[in-house]
Amino acid sequence: MSRIVYVNGRYLPPAEAKVSVEDRGYQFADGVYEVCEVRGGHLIDEARHMARLSRSLQELSIAAPMPLSALGVVMRETIRRNRVQDGIVYLQITRGAARRDFPFPPPQTKPSLVVMARSNDLARLEQLAAEGVAVITVPDIRWARVDINSVSLLPNVLAKQAAREQGAREAWLVDKAGRVTEGASSSAWIVNRDGMLITHPLGRDILPGITRSVVIDAVKAQGLAFEERAFTVEEAYAAREAFITSASQIVLPVVRIDGRPVGNGAPGLIATALRRDYHRFAAVS
Repeated sequence: MSRIVYVNGRYLPPAEAKVSVEDRGYQFADGVYEVCEVRGGHLIDEARHMARLSRSLQELSIAAPMPLSALGVVMRETIRRNRVQDGIVYLQITRGAARRDFPFPPPQTKPSLVVMARSNDLARLEQLAAEGVAVITVPDIRWARVDINSVSLLPNVLAKQAAREQGAREAWLVDKAGRVTEGASSSAWIVNRDGMLITHPLGRDILPGITRSVVIDAVKAQGLAFEERAFTVEEAYAAREAFITSASQIVLPVVRIDGRPVGNGAPGLIATALRRDYHRFAAVS
């Protein structure tokens, strides 16, 4: 993922970076992660990402490996060493390495920290935004606490693979009531025929997306009609526009859902404007 990674206190080439086979992240998915956008060499929405990280750690009773201010220094140094101007930084914290056993390890077990950074192909992302992307719908088979940013992402992996096999970029996850919760790695949005922007409300059934929260700020600041509520797959099929949001993609218009065109089959005006104006509302640090 990057030329230099930070692993438990050391900056190393990936081939030299080692995590124990008994790390609980490897054996139990007992850990959390964050993905932050890097733009112009700066972190985007760092405070919101760190707040979500803290909450995830608290919900799983995992100790922070260092103060958040120190973690910010590590993230910036990882970005600098990899010469990333526009891309992402990924960090993962697990409960640490200990003898394999399901209950928590002894309290003195040190959590593990890995930080990586990589550049994005901005030209490719802009091309995708200009063309729009396709999504498919699949059943939401995840555990009941997806509001925690856990590294336990196997259902998301399976959904993404199903999307790829059908020529789509993303999979929208659908609950038993036929409502879209979110994407496998993004938040899901529609604009209905009345011009109302709709996205699923926060709760234990979706991840509180950071990009989602910034887009909501932008929508409210611009006085656009907006509602946080669940929407059905049928509503999505009938929408005027649809789009996805995430730290690595910002705002991407959706032009096909399950092979059906959204609106006129081209990126919508609202999604395109939100992508263009996103960084006016995001925090740069």
